[in-house]
This record gives sequence, structure tokens and C-alpha cells, in this order.
Amino acid sequence: MSATSEEDIAEHVLATAPERLHTVIDRACLETPDRPAVSDDRVSWTYGQLDAVVTDMSLALRDQGLRPGDRLMIIGENCNEVAALIFAASRSSAWAIVVNPRMSSREIAQIRSHSCARLAVFAARSSKEAAMHAEEAEARFCSTGPFAGLSLAAVDETVAAEPVFEDGAKQVAVLIYTSGTTGTPKGVMLSHQNLLYSAGVTSAVRGITAVDRIYGVLPVSHIVGISLLVMTFQNGASIRLSSKFDPAALIAAVSDEGVTMLSGVPATYQRVLEYMASIRLQHLDAGKLRFTGVSGAPLDINLKRRVEAVFGLPLLNGFGITECSPGISGVRIGAPRDDVSVGKLLPGIEARIVATKTDDGGDTGELHVRGPNVMLGYYKSPEQTSAVVDQDGWFNTGDLARFAEDALFVVGRTKEMIIRSGFNVYPAEVEAVLSSHPDVVQCAVVGRRTEDNEDVVAFVQFLAGSTLGIEQLAEHARSRLTAYKRPTEIIAMASLPATSTGKILKHKLAETLRA
Repeated sequence: MSATSEEDIAEHVLATAPERLHTVIDRACLETPDRPAVSDDRVSWTYGQLDAVVTDMSLALRDQGLRPGDRLMIIGENCNEVAALIFAASRSSAWAIVVNPRMSSREIAQIRSHSCARLAVFAARSSKEAAMHAEEAEARFCSTGPFAGLSLAAVDETVAAEPVFEDGAKQVAVLIYTSGTTGTPKGVMLSHQNLLYSAGVTSAVRGITAVDRIYGVLPVSHIVGISLLVMTFQNGASIRLSSKFDPAALIAAVSDEGVTMLSGVPATYQRVLEYMASIRLQHLDAGKLRFTGVSGAPLDINLKRRVEAVFGLPLLNGFGITECSPGISGVRIGAPRDDVSVGKLLPGIEARIVATKTDDGGDTGELHVRGPNVMLGYYKSPEQTSAVVDQDGWFNTGDLARFAEDALFVVGRTKEMIIRSGFNVYPAEVEAVLSSHPDVVQCAVVGRRTEDNEDVVAFVQFLAGSTLGIEQLAEHARSRLTAYKRPTEIIAMASLPATSTGKILKHKLAETLRA
């Protein structure tokens, strides 16, 4: 794709994007109503069927008391009904809040309380966890009608509706509560334009067309999962939703179900490789697969090379954040890279590197971005919003990054940077060295305050059956890292605490150290 055509993409997407999320279905419904749109572990819907379900659901939600400007809480794993509810909320001018049912009851109650959701719907058939939460909420199970297979909690008559705007750039489409890697989840308000723009430019640079079949393994309670839904329907393609990640099911979908596009986090691909090793499968039938993408967490170069060898395709790294709907950058299909760069900025996105207080004179600094993808703000928290978005619309991602020509490299989080003996230590660099050992499945590096310094502490998960010792791994690091970057301590764990998308919860590890 030429530079000129990429410049045209941003203008075209802004000029042609509809005002509301649900209207992305309209074109395929008119032109190819019998084309497959979405399928899950149980059923498949065409575009005509999807449109009918969304219409019926929006009318039924209104009858249940959902008003324009209300918040609709949706608790469930990936399934057709959850996807339809997101677009039914849009048709009702309500805000969709998709919540992962693997959250605890306390966390779900916290989100409902903070969001003041008027109505909560549980996709009870999607998982035992969703059914359990529905039972705790004394939700009513529906066996027939638009809500068949879903459970509805009692309407909260006490909440007030938020204002409704005709302008899709001002109207909230979804409210996403962050995974809480810092321990304090926030409600991110994303507008219809935010989602439609990010999905539009991303699908354009990926070349998504109606013939594509996307594998939806990332939960739609996560911004990437929602964005994949929008990209699919924008282009009249189809998406295969997976309720829970299963490496065997993923391999079968790729080899037998005509999947053409696969997006995951590093942990997705790591688990596929582990599964293949466990069954002694050395070759994977890639079928019609033409795109493998990764985002959501730092990518280890050795994992990238192993995945590329197995799938026979370049693993294209990308970068995004919930507050940016999520797309910021991505390696292009026509220009794969042999490093861990997260690629070029997406069309229409601006970026700048801002020096930090601990800047050591290098080219690394905080990454600030601006564009139509940047959130409206954090719900009920103007102070937190103004702390990260300035008056000119620049959003501080909190990530430390650098550019090499037009290629972006993310080296860590501002709050995660460790200052040891006056030197900056970026955990991602130490993690990359530790992960380069073949017996290391994954690792995470955090800082530990001492009286007058900061230690570098590594938490490591070894490959099952590995005989690698802590001292051997320390020696591996010593030969590859300068003294101040080497871990003060390495702690082995059976598994590292992580979100449902595989993002390691470093604040949990930091709490372990403090304890």
C-alpha cells in the first residue's frame, strides 16, 4: 500500500463512516443477506438473520425498560447473542458494557454499581460462570423469544439516563472497564466514531474483504474482540466466535473451517505451540489462513520466529490500547519485519515522543497520540481524564516508546520503569532476554524498592518438565545483560497471574513482593 493511498484511507473512513455502530450491518444485509455473518460453538447466522435478531432484541430491550442513554450490562463469553446485544444496544441508543463472566461476583457488582447499568443481561448458555452470575443476580431465564438462552436481571428503576447526541463522535457506544493491570479499573467511554474509525482504518490496511473468515478467540469484553466484530461486519465478512480459548479448536478451525485471519495475544500463540509439542505435532495445516496478527502484550522475538515457522506466515505485530479504540499502529502485510516493532502508525493517527523526568538523553520517552480513535474520557472521572488527555487532544498512553524512522517500538510502561543505581531499566528488555531461553514459557519483571535503590525482580514460568534451574537462568541473563539490568532475584511460579486475554497482571506480582 503506497503512502498516498494510506493518507487517503483516513479521509475516506471519516467521510463514509455512519453515525451509529449498528448500521455497519446494513450493506451486507441489503446486498448479501444469505452470506454467513457470525457463528459460535452452537449456531450460525447469516446477515439477514443477524439483522432480524438485532432488530427484535432492540425492541425487546425497549419493552424491558431500556431507554436511550441507559447503560446495558452484558455478561457472557463470546457467542452470537452477546454480539447481537452490542448492536441492539446501539440501535437503542444505549451504552453497551460487555463483561467477562470469569470476573468475580464482587468485580461484576462493582462495575454495575459504578456504571449505574439499568439492565443486566447474562448469556447463561455461554459458560457455567455466566450461568452462576445469573443465578446470584436472581435473573430470569428466557427459553423463547428474542432473549432465548439469556437471563435478565431486574431493571434498576433508580438510575438516570445519560444525554443522547445525534453526532456519532459525541455519543458513547460502549463503556469498557479496563482490565485493571494497575489494580484500579476505569470505565473507558468510546464513541461510535471512535470504534468505526479505528476498525475502518485497521481493516483497510489489512485488506479485509467479504471473502474473509475471522477467528474471534479474543473476548468481546475486550476492545480488540469488539473491534474484530466491527471490522467483520463493515466488510461483509464472517467471524467464528470461540467462547473459550482451546488450542485444539483453534488448530481445527484454521485447518478445516476456512479461517483466513487470526488475531491473538502472545499467550494465544504460546499455548498453541505448547499444545502442538504435547501431542508431538510438528506441522500445522494452515488451510486458507493469510494473516496472523498479535497485540496486547510485548512480543518475544523467539516466539515470533517459532510461530512463523509453524504457520508459514509472518506474525504481524500491532499496538493499541483500550482508550484508543484500540488501534495505534501495525506492521503491514506487504512489509513484514524480522524484529518486534509494532509497525507504522495507522492512517490518521498522530504520535509524539515526550521526554520523561527520568530521561537519560536517549530517544525513548512517553508515547502520546492524537486522532479520531481517542476516547471521550473516563466515565464519572473528569480528573482522571484530564490527567491523560490534554486540551489539544493528545493522549498519554503511559507507554515508553521510540521511533526508528517510521517504525514504532514500545519498550515498556512509564510506571513499570525501574531506576537502579541511577540507570533506567526497561522491564521489556530484561523479559526479552529471559524469554529467549527455550525453557521459559513466559516471564514478568517488576521493581522492588529498597532503602536507597530499586531491585530488578523476575517472575518466571518454566516449560513443563524442564530441569532448568534458577542459577542457570541467571547465568543466561548475565551473559546478555549489563550489570545494572540483571535480575537481583528470579522467582519461579507454576503460572503468572493474567487477564482473560493473557496480559500479565504485574500489580499482583508487585503485591506478592510487598507481602
